[in-house]
Amino acid sequence: MAEYDLPFPQYRCPTCNKELPLGEAHMTVTCGEHVEKRQVEYTVRPATDGDRTAIEAICDAALGETEVDVWGRTFDVLSSTNLVAESAGELVGLLSMTVDAGEVAVVLLSVYPDYQGKGVGSALLDTAGQWAAKRGLPLMRAAVTNDDLPLLYFLMRHGFTIYEVAVGEIADKLGSAVPGFSGIPVRDEIRLRSCV
Repeated sequence: MAEYDLPFPQYRCPTCNKELPLGEAHMTVTCGEHVEKRQVEYTVRPATDGDRTAIEAICDAALGETEVDVWGRTFDVLSSTNLVAESAGELVGLLSMTVDAGEVAVVLLSVYPDYQGKGVGSALLDTAGQWAAKRGLPLMRAAVTNDDLPLLYFLMRHGFTIYEVAVGEIADKLGSAVPGFSGIPVRDEIRLRSCV
């Protein structure tokens, strides 16, 4: 099986604060009283040309490139409509989207580890929903690999439902199933939709 190097730690341990690469991350079920409640100040806005370098950096950190293969196609984040979350003058989150087949397709949603669980991803997704509604687009769709349980959880908590599973699509594209989140073999693309 091929080695799968990830470009950067995608999570942070809430107990010891250690940065975690994808394969070392684990799921924990926690009661509401023990969820970290550290707040951060941030704003969400449409990206500008001046954000290009920061967008490239978050794409590099999340994927190692700005092109995203999803729904059997390749989308370039730099050519898409982008929303950014900013804190203290730094880009801390990105939602990249495009209009495809009359729906808003969320191509990439990425939040730096220090800002995960603080409402940044929710604010980006809500802003994308408002963007879609203003344009009369009734549906948003997103896709997640079968191993990415945190993103699947997040999307389903925000009203997305599974409409299709492209079984084996990722493994076929990569040539084999590679280890992903917590060592789960990455094989399938789970496709979800939500009404705006």
